[in-house]
Amino acid sequence: MITVTNVSFQFGGQLLFKDVDLMFTEGNCYGVIGANGAGKSTFLKLLCRELEPTHGEISIPSTARMSVLRQDHFAFDDYTVQDTVIMGNRHLYDVMKEKDAIYEKEDFSDEDGIRASELEAEFAELGGWEAESEASRLVQGLGIEEEKMTWLMADLRESEKVKILLAQALFGNPDIILLDEPTNGLDLEATEWLEDFLSDYFGTVLVVSHDRHFLNNVCTGIVDIDYSGIKMYVGNYEFWYESSQLIQRMIKQQNKKAEEKIAELQAFIARFSANKSKSRQATSRRKLLDKLTIEELPASSRRYPFIGFDMEREAGKDILTVKELSYIAGDRTLLSDVSFSLAKGDKIAFVGNELAITALFRILMEEEQPTDGSFKWGISTSQSYFPHDNTAYFDGVQLSILDWMRQYSKDTTETYLRGFLGRMLFSGDSIFKPVNVLSGGEKVRCMFSRMMLFGSNVLLLDRPTDHLDLESITAVNEGLSAFHGNILFTSHDYEIVNTVANRIIEIKPDGSITDYQGTYEEFVAFKKSKGETNIAL
Repeated sequence: MITVTNVSFQFGGQLLFKDVDLMFTEGNCYGVIGANGAGKSTFLKLLCRELEPTHGEISIPSTARMSVLRQDHFAFDDYTVQDTVIMGNRHLYDVMKEKDAIYEKEDFSDEDGIRASELEAEFAELGGWEAESEASRLVQGLGIEEEKMTWLMADLRESEKVKILLAQALFGNPDIILLDEPTNGLDLEATEWLEDFLSDYFGTVLVVSHDRHFLNNVCTGIVDIDYSGIKMYVGNYEFWYESSQLIQRMIKQQNKKAEEKIAELQAFIARFSANKSKSRQATSRRKLLDKLTIEELPASSRRYPFIGFDMEREAGKDILTVKELSYIAGDRTLLSDVSFSLAKGDKIAFVGNELAITALFRILMEEEQPTDGSFKWGISTSQSYFPHDNTAYFDGVQLSILDWMRQYSKDTTETYLRGFLGRMLFSGDSIFKPVNVLSGGEKVRCMFSRMMLFGSNVLLLDRPTDHLDLESITAVNEGLSAFHGNILFTSHDYEIVNTVANRIIEIKPDGSITDYQGTYEEFVAFKKSKGETNIAL
C-alpha cells in the first residue's frame, strides 16, 4: 500500500501539483495519465524516492519491496542477461554474489564457513534457489530465447534490452511495481504477455503509458494529473475518457435541466457497469464501478486538437494498383514481388517490417525508385503523405508556424490561418514560434495541419502517432475513422490499427506480403490459428 498525504511538488518554480491525497492498494493496477509536461514521470519519481515532495508525505511500509522499470538501456552492458534480471531484487543479487565469492576462495576459513552458512539461509529465504528459473520464465515470456541468458547485455539489440529491463522490474514478486512506458518497443506477443502478467498480479502497479489498448486491458483505476492536482477514478481508460467527454458536453449545455443531465450520466454509468466483457480484470474488481457517484467522475481541462480530413472530390473506381514491386536496400531485400490493389473504401494498415513499410510509402510517393515492378495511381486520386521522418520540413527552416502553414493553404489570410491553427492548439502568440524549435508533438500537429489543407482523397501515414500525447492520439483515431476516402497507414497504436483498418497487409522479413481482409484483431486470430505468433505492429 502507498499513501500520499497532502503532497505538493514544485519544479523550476512551476507548481506541478498540490494538496494531493491518494491511496494505492494491492491487487490493483493504476494508469497514470495527463498531458505532456503534466508531471506523470515526476510523480513516479516521487513515489520511488528519486525526488522529494515540496510539501506533504508519501508513506510506504518499510517491509514493502518496490521495483522500477529502468530507462538507461546501457547501464547493465557489463552484466549477463541473467544477472541483470535478478538485479530486480538487489538484495538477493548481493547475497548471491557474496556467497559465490566466498565459495571461490582458495583459503576457505572457519569465518568464511560461518558467513556462507548465514548467506545460504538468507538466500533460501529470499527464494534464491528459484531465481534463475524465474528469470528465465520472464525473459522467455517476453519473447527472448533462453540461450541468451548467458549473453552480455551489450551484445543484445536495443529492442531486446528493453525487454530485459522490463523482466528486471517484474522479477521476484515485488510488492510495488512502477512502470514508465513499458510497452515502448514491445511486439504484440510481448505486450499481450505483459497484460496477462499484470492482470493477475497480486501487488500494486502504477503505469504511465500512451497505449490506450494496454491501459484498458490492465487498469482497475486511472490517476489523472490535471488542474495542478491528481485525482483517482475507478475503471479503465475507456471509462475515464467517455465519462470525462460526457461531463464536458454537459458543462457546455448549461441551459438543460439538471435532472436531465443527471439521468443521462446515470444511464451511462449503468450501461458501462453492465458491460463486463470490456474488462479482463477479475469480477470482484469490476464491482468497484457500481460504487461510482456522479460527483466522482472527471471533468478535464485538457484540450483535444481537431483532426479531420475533407475530400475536394471523391476518387473513381481505380485507386491504386501495385504489380510485382521489389526493393533492395544494400544487400537486404525489403520488398519482394509485392502486388495488391486498393479498392474504394479500403483503409489498409501495414504491419511487420518497418523499414519495408517506409520504403513502400516512399516509392508510392515517388521519393524512391523500386528495384523492380510498378505501381499506378488512379487519375482521380490525390494523395497526402505523413512521413515518419519530418526533418526536411523543419530543420533549418526560418519561418513561424503561421508562415509555414501559409505555404500550403489556398486561403492565406491571417484570420483563416489563425482559426485553423487554433483548432490544432496553436493559439495567441504561439503561432509566431519558429518551426525549427518546435517539440516533436508540435511538429506532428503541424504535419497533420498541412495534410488537412490539401483536401486529398487518399492518405498515406507512416507512424503518425509517435511523439503525441493521449489527447492527440485520440483525435487522430477519430479523424481517420471518420474519413470517407482511402487510407494506407502504419502505427504502433493498437486502437488506431484495430478501429480504423478494414484490411491488413503484413510485410514479412523476406519482403513478401500477407493480404488479409478484416480488422487487426481478426488478423491476429487468423495468424494464431495457423500457429504464427511473431506478430508486430
